[in-house]
Amino acid sequence: MILIRNATALEFDPPSVRPNLDILIDGGTIAAVGSGAAMAAEERAAIDGAGQGSAGPAAIGKADKVIDAGGRVVFPGIVCSHHHYYSGLARGITAAIGATPDFISILKNLWWRIDRAADEQSLYASGLVCNLDAIRAGTTAVIDHNASPSFIRGSLDTLKRSFEKVGIRGATCYEVTDRHGRRDMLAGVQENVDFARRLDAEKADNSWSGLFECHIGGHAPCTLPDEGLEAIADAVRETGRGLHLHVAEDAFDVSHSHLVYGSDIVPRLERFGLLSPRTILAHGIYLDADEVALLNERDVFLVHNARSNMNNGVGYNSRLPQYRNLALGSDGIGGDMFTELKHAYFKHKDTRGPWWPQDFLKALAAGNRILERNFGGKFGRLEAGYSADIVIADYDPPTPLLPENIAGHFVFGMDASITRSVLVGGKLVYEDREFPFDTGEIYHHAREQARRLWQRMEAIKP
Repeated sequence: MILIRNATALEFDPPSVRPNLDILIDGGTIAAVGSGAAMAAEERAAIDGAGQGSAGPAAIGKADKVIDAGGRVVFPGIVCSHHHYYSGLARGITAAIGATPDFISILKNLWWRIDRAADEQSLYASGLVCNLDAIRAGTTAVIDHNASPSFIRGSLDTLKRSFEKVGIRGATCYEVTDRHGRRDMLAGVQENVDFARRLDAEKADNSWSGLFECHIGGHAPCTLPDEGLEAIADAVRETGRGLHLHVAEDAFDVSHSHLVYGSDIVPRLERFGLLSPRTILAHGIYLDADEVALLNERDVFLVHNARSNMNNGVGYNSRLPQYRNLALGSDGIGGDMFTELKHAYFKHKDTRGPWWPQDFLKALAAGNRILERNFGGKFGRLEAGYSADIVIADYDPPTPLLPENIAGHFVFGMDASITRSVLVGGKLVYEDREFPFDTGEIYHHAREQARRLWQRMEAIKP
Protein backbone atom coordinates (compact mmCIF):
# COMPACT_ATOMS: atom_id res chain seq x y z
CA MET A 1 0.00 0.00 0.00
CA ILE A 2 1.03 3.61 -0.67
CA LEU A 3 -0.19 6.49 1.45
CA ILE A 4 -0.14 10.07 0.14
CA ARG A 5 -0.45 12.44 3.09
CA ASN A 6 -1.50 16.08 3.31
CA ALA A 7 -2.52 16.60 -0.32
CA THR A 8 -4.45 19.46 -1.84
CA ALA A 9 -6.66 17.30 -4.02
CA LEU A 10 -7.86 18.74 -7.33
CA GLU A 11 -10.43 17.20 -9.64
CA PHE A 12 -11.32 18.60 -13.03
CA ASP A 13 -14.84 17.43 -13.86
CA PRO A 14 -16.76 18.26 -11.82
CA PRO A 15 -14.14 20.62 -10.40
CA SER A 16 -13.23 20.37 -6.73
CA VAL A 17 -10.50 21.47 -4.34
CA ARG A 18 -10.01 19.59 -1.08
CA PRO A 19 -7.09 20.58 1.16
CA ASN A 20 -5.41 18.43 3.83
CA LEU A 21 -6.46 15.14 2.24
CA ASP A 22 -4.90 11.70 2.64
CA ILE A 23 -5.09 9.13 -0.17
CA LEU A 24 -4.49 5.45 0.51
CA ILE A 25 -3.70 3.23 -2.48
CA ASP A 26 -4.06 -0.54 -2.44
CA GLY A 27 -2.69 -2.25 -5.52
CA GLY A 28 -3.89 -0.36 -8.56
CA THR A 29 -6.88 1.24 -6.85
CA ILE A 30 -7.57 4.07 -4.43
CA ALA A 31 -8.70 2.38 -1.21
CA ALA A 32 -9.58 5.35 0.98
CA VAL A 33 -9.66 9.14 0.79
CA GLY A 34 -10.15 11.56 3.64
CA SER A 35 -8.54 13.69 6.30
CA GLY A 36 -8.30 10.66 8.59
CA ALA A 37 -6.93 8.09 6.16
CA ALA A 38 -3.31 8.65 7.21
CA MET A 39 -4.11 8.39 10.90
CA ALA A 40 -6.13 5.22 10.40
CA ALA A 41 -3.32 3.62 8.40
CA GLU A 42 -0.74 4.60 11.03
CA GLU A 43 -2.89 3.24 13.83
CA ARG A 44 -3.30 -0.01 11.91
CA ALA A 45 0.46 -0.25 11.43
CA ALA A 46 1.12 0.42 15.12
CA ILE A 47 -1.39 -2.21 16.22
CA ASP A 48 -0.02 -4.77 13.76
CA GLY A 49 3.49 -4.03 14.97
CA ALA A 50 2.45 -4.67 18.57
CA GLY A 51 0.94 -8.01 17.55
CA GLN A 52 -2.57 -6.98 18.59
CA GLY A 53 -4.37 -7.87 15.38
CA SER A 54 -6.09 -5.44 13.07
CA ALA A 55 -8.24 -2.40 13.61
CA GLY A 56 -9.88 0.38 11.66
CA PRO A 57 -11.98 0.28 8.52
CA ALA A 58 -11.58 -2.76 6.30
CA ALA A 59 -10.32 -0.55 3.46
CA ILE A 60 -7.38 0.68 5.57
CA GLY A 61 -4.22 -1.35 5.83
CA LYS A 62 -0.58 -0.87 6.62
CA ALA A 63 1.15 1.49 4.18
CA ASP A 64 4.39 0.18 2.68
CA LYS A 65 5.36 3.65 1.50
CA VAL A 66 4.31 7.06 2.75
CA ILE A 67 4.57 10.14 0.53
CA ASP A 68 4.18 13.44 2.32
CA ALA A 69 2.69 15.75 -0.29
CA GLY A 70 3.31 18.73 2.01
CA GLY A 71 0.17 20.46 0.81
CA ARG A 72 1.12 20.11 -2.86
CA VAL A 73 -1.62 19.79 -5.46
CA VAL A 74 -2.53 16.20 -6.33
CA PHE A 75 -4.82 15.39 -9.25
CA PRO A 76 -5.97 12.45 -11.39
CA GLY A 77 -3.63 11.51 -14.22
CA ILE A 78 -4.08 13.29 -17.55
CA VAL A 79 -5.07 11.45 -20.74
CA CYS A 80 -3.82 12.14 -24.27
CA SER A 81 -6.65 10.70 -26.33
CA HIS A 82 -4.96 10.64 -29.76
CA HIS A 83 -1.22 10.35 -30.43
CA HIS A 84 1.19 8.93 -33.03
CA TYR A 85 4.18 7.32 -31.34
CA TYR A 86 5.93 6.63 -34.64
CA SER A 87 6.49 10.42 -34.82
CA GLY A 88 8.61 10.57 -31.67
CA LEU A 89 11.89 10.75 -33.61
CA ALA A 90 10.72 13.49 -35.99
CA ARG A 91 11.76 16.28 -33.63
CA GLY A 92 14.30 18.53 -35.38
CA ILE A 93 14.24 16.35 -38.47
CA THR A 94 16.91 17.23 -41.06
CA ALA A 95 15.80 14.93 -43.87
CA ALA A 96 14.83 16.82 -47.01
CA ILE A 97 11.07 17.18 -46.94
CA GLY A 98 10.30 19.19 -50.05
CA ALA A 99 7.46 21.60 -50.70
CA THR A 100 4.39 21.27 -48.49
CA PRO A 101 1.86 23.81 -49.81
CA ASP A 102 -1.16 21.77 -48.72
CA PHE A 103 -2.17 18.95 -46.39
CA ILE A 104 -1.80 16.14 -48.91
CA SER A 105 1.75 17.23 -49.74
CA ILE A 106 2.56 17.31 -46.02
CA LEU A 107 1.37 13.72 -45.74
CA LYS A 108 3.19 12.53 -48.86
CA ASN A 109 6.47 14.38 -48.32
CA LEU A 110 6.80 13.98 -44.55
CA TRP A 111 4.55 11.62 -42.62
CA TRP A 112 4.05 8.94 -45.26
CA ARG A 113 7.83 8.80 -45.71
CA ILE A 114 8.69 8.70 -42.02
CA ASP A 115 6.18 5.93 -41.34
CA ARG A 116 7.56 3.89 -44.28
CA ALA A 117 11.08 4.35 -42.89
CA ALA A 118 10.14 3.08 -39.43
CA ASP A 119 11.48 -0.30 -38.35
CA GLU A 120 11.33 -2.27 -35.10
CA GLN A 121 14.25 -0.51 -33.42
CA SER A 122 13.22 3.01 -34.36
CA LEU A 123 9.61 2.37 -33.37
CA TYR A 124 10.64 1.06 -29.94
CA ALA A 125 13.00 4.00 -29.39
CA SER A 126 10.30 6.42 -30.50
CA GLY A 127 7.79 4.82 -28.13
CA LEU A 128 10.16 5.12 -25.18
CA VAL A 129 10.84 8.81 -25.88
CA CYS A 130 7.13 9.58 -26.21
CA ASN A 131 6.35 7.79 -22.96
CA LEU A 132 9.08 9.57 -21.00
CA ASP A 133 7.81 12.90 -22.32
CA ALA A 134 4.25 12.04 -21.36
CA ILE A 135 5.04 11.02 -17.79
CA ARG A 136 7.13 14.16 -17.22
CA ALA A 137 4.06 16.16 -18.28
CA GLY A 138 1.70 14.38 -15.88
CA THR A 139 0.11 12.35 -18.67
CA THR A 140 -0.57 8.88 -17.29
CA ALA A 141 -2.45 7.38 -20.26
CA VAL A 142 -2.01 7.70 -24.02
CA ILE A 143 -4.21 6.43 -26.85
CA ASP A 144 -1.78 5.72 -29.70
CA HIS A 145 -2.40 5.25 -33.44
CA ASN A 146 0.48 3.54 -35.24
CA ALA A 147 1.61 3.48 -38.87
CA SER A 148 4.74 1.58 -39.98
CA PRO A 149 4.09 0.04 -43.43
CA SER A 150 7.54 -1.59 -43.60
CA PHE A 151 7.01 -3.14 -40.17
CA ILE A 152 3.39 -4.18 -39.74
CA ARG A 153 3.45 -7.59 -38.10
CA GLY A 154 4.61 -7.29 -34.50
CA SER A 155 4.59 -3.48 -34.49
CA LEU A 156 1.92 -3.25 -31.80
CA ASP A 157 3.81 -5.62 -29.50
CA THR A 158 6.87 -3.40 -29.94
CA LEU A 159 4.91 -0.36 -28.85
CA LYS A 160 3.42 -2.27 -25.93
CA ARG A 161 6.95 -3.07 -24.71
CA SER A 162 7.80 0.64 -24.72
CA PHE A 163 4.76 1.37 -22.56
CA GLU A 164 5.62 -1.43 -20.17
CA LYS A 165 9.20 -0.23 -19.80
CA VAL A 166 8.07 3.20 -18.62
CA GLY A 167 5.01 1.95 -16.74
CA ILE A 168 2.45 4.21 -18.41
CA ARG A 169 -1.13 3.22 -19.25
CA GLY A 170 -2.07 3.11 -22.90
CA ALA A 171 -3.70 1.63 -25.95
CA THR A 172 -2.63 1.36 -29.55
CA CYS A 173 -3.80 0.15 -32.95
CA TYR A 174 -2.48 -0.24 -36.47
CA GLU A 175 -3.47 2.36 -39.06
CA VAL A 176 -5.11 0.35 -41.86
CA THR A 177 -4.77 1.96 -45.28
CA ASP A 178 -4.71 1.04 -48.97
CA ARG A 179 -1.78 3.40 -49.68
CA HIS A 180 0.53 0.42 -50.28
CA GLY A 181 -1.93 -1.97 -51.86
CA ARG A 182 -4.56 -4.48 -50.86
CA ARG A 183 -2.17 -6.98 -49.28
CA ASP A 184 -0.73 -4.47 -46.82
CA MET A 185 -4.20 -3.12 -46.11
CA LEU A 186 -5.40 -6.55 -45.03
CA ALA A 187 -2.12 -7.19 -43.17
CA GLY A 188 -2.86 -4.09 -41.12
CA VAL A 189 -6.29 -5.43 -40.22
CA GLN A 190 -4.73 -8.75 -39.23
CA GLU A 191 -2.16 -7.04 -37.00
CA ASN A 192 -4.99 -5.35 -35.12
CA VAL A 193 -6.87 -8.63 -34.72
CA ASP A 194 -3.82 -10.66 -33.70
CA PHE A 195 -2.79 -8.08 -31.12
CA ALA A 196 -6.28 -7.99 -29.61
CA ARG A 197 -6.24 -11.78 -29.39
CA ARG A 198 -2.90 -11.69 -27.58
CA LEU A 199 -4.29 -9.24 -25.05
CA ASP A 200 -7.33 -11.48 -24.56
CA ALA A 201 -5.01 -14.44 -23.96
CA GLU A 202 -3.18 -12.45 -21.28
CA LYS A 203 -6.49 -11.72 -19.60
CA ALA A 204 -7.48 -15.37 -19.76
CA ASP A 205 -4.29 -16.58 -18.06
CA ASN A 206 -4.20 -13.66 -15.58
CA SER A 207 -0.93 -12.26 -16.97
CA TRP A 208 -2.51 -9.01 -18.21
CA SER A 209 -1.08 -5.97 -16.44
CA GLY A 210 -4.36 -4.08 -16.70
CA LEU A 211 -2.46 -1.15 -18.20
CA PHE A 212 -2.68 -1.79 -21.94
CA GLU A 213 -5.51 -2.15 -24.44
CA CYS A 214 -6.15 -1.67 -28.14
CA HIS A 215 -8.46 -0.43 -30.85
CA ILE A 216 -8.95 -1.34 -34.49
CA GLY A 217 -7.22 1.44 -36.40
CA GLY A 218 -7.69 3.02 -39.79
CA HIS A 219 -5.95 5.93 -41.46
CA ALA A 220 -8.81 7.95 -42.97
CA PRO A 221 -11.86 7.31 -45.16
CA CYS A 222 -10.02 8.68 -48.21
CA THR A 223 -7.49 5.79 -48.05
CA LEU A 224 -10.00 3.10 -47.10
CA PRO A 225 -12.09 1.53 -49.86
CA ASP A 226 -15.27 -0.29 -48.98
CA GLU A 227 -13.37 -3.57 -48.74
CA GLY A 228 -11.10 -2.00 -46.13
CA LEU A 229 -13.98 -0.66 -44.07
CA GLU A 230 -15.72 -4.01 -44.28
CA ALA A 231 -12.58 -5.79 -43.03
CA ILE A 232 -12.24 -3.27 -40.20
CA ALA A 233 -15.91 -3.74 -39.28
CA ASP A 234 -15.38 -7.50 -39.13
CA ALA A 235 -12.35 -6.97 -36.89
CA VAL A 236 -14.32 -4.68 -34.58
CA ARG A 237 -17.07 -7.28 -34.22
CA GLU A 238 -14.61 -10.17 -33.78
CA THR A 239 -12.46 -8.49 -31.12
CA GLY A 240 -15.05 -6.38 -29.32
CA ARG A 241 -12.82 -3.33 -29.66
CA GLY A 242 -13.65 0.10 -31.02
CA LEU A 243 -12.58 1.90 -34.18
CA HIS A 244 -9.85 4.60 -34.04
CA LEU A 245 -9.84 6.70 -37.23
CA HIS A 246 -9.03 10.16 -38.62
CA VAL A 247 -12.00 11.84 -40.29
CA ALA A 248 -12.40 15.12 -42.17
CA GLU A 249 -8.99 16.39 -41.06
CA ASP A 250 -8.83 18.21 -44.36
CA ALA A 251 -11.53 19.17 -46.84
CA PHE A 252 -9.99 16.67 -49.28
CA ASP A 253 -11.32 13.77 -47.19
CA VAL A 254 -14.86 15.10 -47.56
CA SER A 255 -14.53 15.82 -51.29
CA HIS A 256 -13.07 12.36 -51.90
CA SER A 257 -15.98 10.73 -50.09
CA HIS A 258 -18.49 12.70 -52.17
CA LEU A 259 -16.69 11.98 -55.45
CA VAL A 260 -15.93 8.29 -55.01
CA TYR A 261 -18.71 7.08 -52.71
CA GLY A 262 -21.45 9.68 -53.18
CA SER A 263 -21.73 10.04 -49.43
CA ASP A 264 -20.74 12.15 -46.46
CA ILE A 265 -18.11 10.49 -44.30
CA VAL A 266 -20.10 9.72 -41.16
CA PRO A 267 -23.07 8.07 -42.96
CA ARG A 268 -20.54 5.94 -44.84
CA LEU A 269 -19.03 4.75 -41.55
CA GLU A 270 -22.54 4.14 -40.23
CA ARG A 271 -23.34 1.84 -43.15
CA PHE A 272 -20.54 -0.45 -42.00
CA GLY A 273 -21.68 -0.38 -38.36
CA LEU A 274 -18.56 1.47 -37.22
CA LEU A 275 -20.16 4.06 -34.95
CA SER A 276 -20.39 2.98 -31.31
CA PRO A 277 -19.52 4.25 -27.82
CA ARG A 278 -16.06 2.72 -28.26
CA THR A 279 -15.37 4.58 -31.50
CA ILE A 280 -12.73 7.33 -31.44
CA LEU A 281 -12.66 9.77 -34.36
CA ALA A 282 -9.90 12.36 -34.62
CA HIS A 283 -10.20 15.91 -36.00
CA GLY A 284 -13.63 16.08 -37.70
CA ILE A 285 -12.96 19.65 -38.85
CA TYR A 286 -15.18 19.45 -41.93
CA LEU A 287 -18.07 17.36 -40.64
CA ASP A 288 -21.46 19.02 -41.02
CA ALA A 289 -24.18 19.48 -38.40
CA ASP A 290 -26.07 16.33 -39.43
CA GLU A 291 -22.91 14.26 -39.10
CA VAL A 292 -22.21 15.69 -35.65
CA ALA A 293 -25.77 14.85 -34.63
CA LEU A 294 -25.32 11.25 -35.80
CA LEU A 295 -22.07 10.91 -33.85
CA ASN A 296 -23.83 12.23 -30.76
CA GLU A 297 -26.69 9.80 -31.28
CA ARG A 298 -24.20 6.90 -31.47
CA ASP A 299 -22.31 8.19 -28.39
CA VAL A 300 -19.03 8.45 -30.35
CA PHE A 301 -15.99 10.37 -29.10
CA LEU A 302 -14.34 13.09 -31.19
CA VAL A 303 -10.76 14.03 -30.30
CA HIS A 304 -9.64 17.60 -31.00
CA ASN A 305 -5.95 18.13 -31.83
CA ALA A 306 -5.41 21.88 -31.84
CA ARG A 307 -1.64 22.11 -32.36
CA SER A 308 -1.61 19.58 -35.18
CA ASN A 309 -4.45 21.33 -36.96
CA MET A 310 -2.58 24.64 -36.78
CA ASN A 311 0.73 23.06 -37.78
CA ASN A 312 -0.84 21.45 -40.86
CA GLY A 313 -2.91 24.51 -41.71
CA VAL A 314 -6.05 22.45 -42.16
CA GLY A 315 -8.48 24.90 -40.59
CA TYR A 316 -10.47 25.22 -37.37
CA ASN A 317 -13.28 23.07 -36.02
CA SER A 318 -15.97 25.59 -35.14
CA ARG A 319 -18.44 22.85 -34.15
CA LEU A 320 -16.61 21.74 -30.99
CA PRO A 321 -19.38 22.99 -28.64
CA GLN A 322 -21.89 20.79 -30.49
CA TYR A 323 -20.26 17.49 -29.52
CA ARG A 324 -21.64 15.31 -26.77
CA ASN A 325 -18.27 13.57 -26.29
CA LEU A 326 -15.17 15.67 -26.88
CA ALA A 327 -11.64 14.86 -25.74
CA LEU A 328 -8.19 16.31 -26.46
CA GLY A 329 -5.20 14.74 -28.17
CA SER A 330 -1.91 15.83 -29.71
CA ASP A 331 -1.90 13.91 -33.03
CA GLY A 332 1.79 13.13 -32.54
CA ILE A 333 2.99 16.47 -31.16
CA GLY A 334 4.06 15.09 -27.78
CA GLY A 335 2.28 14.14 -24.58
CA ASP A 336 2.21 17.57 -22.92
CA MET A 337 -1.50 18.16 -22.51
CA PHE A 338 -1.02 21.37 -20.54
CA THR A 339 0.36 22.93 -23.71
CA GLU A 340 -2.27 21.22 -25.86
CA LEU A 341 -5.14 22.60 -23.79
CA LYS A 342 -3.70 26.12 -23.85
CA HIS A 343 -3.44 26.05 -27.64
CA ALA A 344 -6.95 24.64 -27.93
CA TYR A 345 -8.32 27.41 -25.73
CA PHE A 346 -6.42 30.32 -27.28
CA LYS A 347 -7.16 29.23 -30.84
CA HIS A 348 -10.83 28.92 -29.94
CA LYS A 349 -10.90 32.45 -28.51
CA ASP A 350 -8.99 33.71 -31.54
CA THR A 351 -11.92 32.53 -33.67
CA ARG A 352 -14.32 34.29 -31.24
CA GLY A 353 -15.59 30.98 -29.95
CA PRO A 354 -17.94 30.94 -26.92
CA TRP A 355 -16.05 28.51 -24.70
CA TRP A 356 -13.98 29.33 -21.63
CA PRO A 357 -11.09 27.46 -19.94
CA GLN A 358 -13.43 25.22 -17.94
CA ASP A 359 -14.99 23.88 -21.16
CA PHE A 360 -11.60 22.73 -22.44
CA LEU A 361 -10.59 21.34 -19.06
CA LYS A 362 -13.80 19.29 -19.13
CA ALA A 363 -12.81 17.99 -22.59
CA LEU A 364 -9.38 17.04 -21.27
CA ALA A 365 -10.92 15.23 -18.31
CA ALA A 366 -13.24 13.36 -20.69
CA GLY A 367 -10.29 11.26 -21.78
CA ASN A 368 -10.93 9.28 -18.61
CA ARG A 369 -14.32 8.23 -19.99
CA ILE A 370 -12.52 6.80 -23.01
CA LEU A 371 -10.39 4.79 -20.58
CA GLU A 372 -13.49 3.54 -18.77
CA ARG A 373 -15.01 2.38 -22.05
CA ASN A 374 -11.87 0.46 -22.97
CA PHE A 375 -10.38 -0.73 -19.69
CA GLY A 376 -13.43 -0.99 -17.47
CA GLY A 377 -13.15 0.37 -13.95
CA LYS A 378 -13.28 3.98 -12.86
CA PHE A 379 -10.90 6.76 -13.86
CA GLY A 380 -10.44 10.48 -13.33
CA ARG A 381 -11.35 11.07 -9.69
CA LEU A 382 -9.61 10.88 -6.33
CA GLU A 383 -12.17 8.64 -4.69
CA ALA A 384 -12.20 5.14 -3.27
CA GLY A 385 -12.63 2.56 -6.02
CA TYR A 386 -11.03 4.68 -8.73
CA SER A 387 -7.85 3.75 -10.55
CA ALA A 388 -4.72 5.06 -8.83
CA ASP A 389 -3.40 7.09 -11.78
CA ILE A 390 -2.26 10.14 -9.83
CA VAL A 391 -0.02 13.19 -10.27
CA ILE A 392 1.69 15.09 -7.45
CA ALA A 393 2.68 18.58 -8.59
CA ASP A 394 4.53 21.68 -7.39
CA TYR A 395 2.11 24.55 -7.86
CA ASP A 396 1.92 27.30 -5.28
CA PRO A 397 -1.04 29.39 -6.48
CA PRO A 398 -0.51 33.15 -6.28
CA THR A 399 -4.27 33.64 -6.06
CA PRO A 400 -6.95 31.54 -4.34
CA LEU A 401 -7.36 28.07 -5.86
CA LEU A 402 -11.08 27.33 -5.96
CA PRO A 403 -13.35 24.84 -7.75
CA GLU A 404 -14.66 27.58 -10.00
CA ASN A 405 -11.21 28.74 -11.13
CA ILE A 406 -9.14 25.53 -11.46
CA ALA A 407 -9.36 25.83 -15.25
CA GLY A 408 -8.10 29.41 -15.11
CA HIS A 409 -5.08 28.27 -13.11
CA PHE A 410 -4.55 25.41 -15.58
CA VAL A 411 -4.52 27.72 -18.62
CA PHE A 412 -2.81 30.80 -17.19
CA GLY A 413 -0.59 29.44 -14.42
CA MET A 414 0.19 25.72 -14.59
CA ASP A 415 2.37 23.92 -17.10
CA ALA A 416 4.01 20.52 -17.46
CA SER A 417 7.00 21.58 -15.37
CA ILE A 418 4.95 21.36 -12.18
CA THR A 419 4.90 17.53 -12.40
CA ARG A 420 6.85 16.14 -9.44
CA SER A 421 5.78 12.51 -8.99
CA VAL A 422 3.48 10.20 -10.94
CA LEU A 423 1.68 6.99 -10.06
CA VAL A 424 0.11 4.75 -12.71
CA GLY A 425 -2.04 1.85 -11.62
CA GLY A 426 -0.81 2.40 -8.07
CA LYS A 427 2.86 2.11 -9.04
CA LEU A 428 5.24 5.03 -8.52
CA VAL A 429 6.78 5.44 -11.99
CA TYR A 430 8.27 8.93 -11.51
CA GLU A 431 9.37 10.18 -8.10
CA ASP A 432 10.77 13.61 -7.30
CA ARG A 433 11.38 14.16 -11.03
CA GLU A 434 13.37 10.95 -11.44
CA PHE A 435 12.57 7.71 -13.25
CA PRO A 436 13.51 4.42 -11.55
CA PHE A 437 15.94 3.66 -14.40
CA ASP A 438 18.66 5.51 -16.31
CA THR A 439 17.24 7.49 -19.22
CA GLY A 440 20.63 8.46 -20.62
CA GLU A 441 21.07 5.26 -22.60
CA ILE A 442 17.49 5.52 -23.89
CA TYR A 443 18.15 8.98 -25.33
CA HIS A 444 21.53 7.96 -26.73
CA HIS A 445 19.92 5.03 -28.54
CA ALA A 446 17.05 7.26 -29.73
CA ARG A 447 19.48 9.73 -31.31
CA GLU A 448 21.18 6.92 -33.20
CA GLN A 449 17.85 5.53 -34.37
CA ALA A 450 16.69 9.00 -35.44
CA ARG A 451 19.78 9.46 -37.63
CA ARG A 452 19.19 6.10 -39.29
CA LEU A 453 15.46 6.79 -39.68
CA TRP A 454 16.16 10.12 -41.39
CA GLN A 455 18.70 8.47 -43.70
CA ARG A 456 16.14 5.86 -44.74
CA MET A 457 13.64 8.63 -45.39
CA GLU A 458 16.03 10.26 -47.85
CA ALA A 459 15.86 7.13 -50.00
CA ILE A 460 12.06 7.06 -50.07
CA LYS A 461 10.36 9.00 -52.83
CA PRO A 462 7.03 10.69 -52.04
